[in-house]
Amino acid sequence: MAPAQPEVGPDGLVEIGTFLARRWSGRPRATVEFTDRGHARAAPADGGGGRIIVPRQGRLAGDALQRYRQFRASVWRESMRLSLCGRILSDDHAFGFILNAIESRRAEALGRRRWPGMDPELAFSHACRWLDRPLLGSVYGRARLVEGFYQHFVFGATKGEAASNQLDRIARASAAASAALGRALEEGLGGEWVEREVPGIVRILAIDSLLTVPVAMPWSRPALAISADDLRRALPRIFRPREGEFGRVDPEAAARGDAVRPEYEALAGSGGGGGGGGGRRGRRAAAEAAGAEARGAGGGAEAPWITEPGRTDVDETAIYDRDLIAGLKRRFKEWKSGWSEAHVRSGGDEFDAEAHVDGHAPFLADSRRSIRARVAVLLDHSSSVSPVQSEYKKAALALCEVLAYLRVPFSAHAFSTADRAVMCWQVKSGEQRWNSACAKRLAQIQANGSTPLADVYARMMPLLGSGRRPDVFLTLTDGEPSDPDAVRSAIRAFRAAGTAMAAIGFGPDTVRATAIASNLKGLGYDRTLAVSRLGDIPGRALAVIGGGGRRR
Repeated sequence: MAPAQPEVGPDGLVEIGTFLARRWSGRPRATVEFTDRGHARAAPADGGGGRIIVPRQGRLAGDALQRYRQFRASVWRESMRLSLCGRILSDDHAFGFILNAIESRRAEALGRRRWPGMDPELAFSHACRWLDRPLLGSVYGRARLVEGFYQHFVFGATKGEAASNQLDRIARASAAASAALGRALEEGLGGEWVEREVPGIVRILAIDSLLTVPVAMPWSRPALAISADDLRRALPRIFRPREGEFGRVDPEAAARGDAVRPEYEALAGSGGGGGGGGGRRGRRAAAEAAGAEARGAGGGAEAPWITEPGRTDVDETAIYDRDLIAGLKRRFKEWKSGWSEAHVRSGGDEFDAEAHVDGHAPFLADSRRSIRARVAVLLDHSSSVSPVQSEYKKAALALCEVLAYLRVPFSAHAFSTADRAVMCWQVKSGEQRWNSACAKRLAQIQANGSTPLADVYARMMPLLGSGRRPDVFLTLTDGEPSDPDAVRSAIRAFRAAGTAMAAIGFGPDTVRATAIASNLKGLGYDRTLAVSRLGDIPGRALAVIGGGGRRR
């Protein structure tokens, strides 16, 4: 018996998948997620973002390498859809299902012009998808027509039996979709034109546009290897109707996957990484190999190594301090409108007789107090934060809640280290709205490692570049950076670009907090403050960002 292949862990898949998705799609904030429901799909977002949702590895048929190849091809296909398709509708209704089928093939055809090396992997992926599709006899009602259309249009044939009149409609609808696809590719027409062709296909099938399409659950044999006989039967079926696309691909090479095997072995940690995900060294090696491949094919500039925490089953309520948030909102309520009224000794706008009689400052003056700056917040999650990280996260979340309440455009990132490698985490991008998903990302970041602040600043510099440069960059930290001289250089670079650099040091007591703030001041920050109570961080941070307000 051959030894079992090492498995790539979910962390490794998310890391390499995110790297490849950003490289292939050209979207620097694209993310990869797993699902137990349905097939791979993409959800675009503004600001260079988007989500690629792929089936969990345990739900796919095949051995470890075969499942990884299916994952990789799905990420590529959905990356092309993010890059090339203007609209991606839900597959839950017939109109969206048909449009997505045509747009997926259009994006695939255009993407193969950029990435011809994907041909063997796409041929293998199509064979696996053909094996996965259900028999028409197992799909009931008019949804059988939609499934039959998909199989005939994508694979050139249908599986199972259906009535002759249904097969005729399926063939005519597939021909109409193929004609629309051919014209779109030949004349360079986009997704909006393709969408206008879908109602005609719906009429040929004689179905309702809003017909519910059941989710195909094809994984009848998860985790079982796809046999050579299965592939020998499936690959020719894929090649025959699409000979012009895959005619130059050797079916045997497509079945073996020789081109992807080195990347897979690096990820799986072959010869040292073990089956627990391959380790950071293996993932980085695979990513560097993929990056070299992308650069060789004109893939564009490399995206910064900043990732989003990927879990969605995190309970973010544990880091919500409702009383702290409510108190801050009351305290800074006037900043939301931008004006506040205060008593002053002289130079006021009107005289308050009662205050004068009582011996208080007699004049009332209106002050302009608001934050009109783009703000970047960086949270230190080094190991020294571990003993207080729950309270620290509550304070950081309260700061984000109040910034959102005051409608301040801001981004939030965190950093830690693992195996001496810098980890930069995106909690919220500058284009996103603050919501529970951002809070979930913050909740799952664990404090670990040292304080490589210079490396973090270097990685964030491209992210905060032209068009997204913050006016104020606020760092929260409880320790000294690993390389103070490099931090000074980085701070000078940000200041030269027009960003004011601020830092808040926090410690277990007043003496330690003051010492940390003094060290930060020596690094060249424009403004530094110290706190010994974590609950004071949001209020002091707002004072730093707002600069104390401006008098009208």
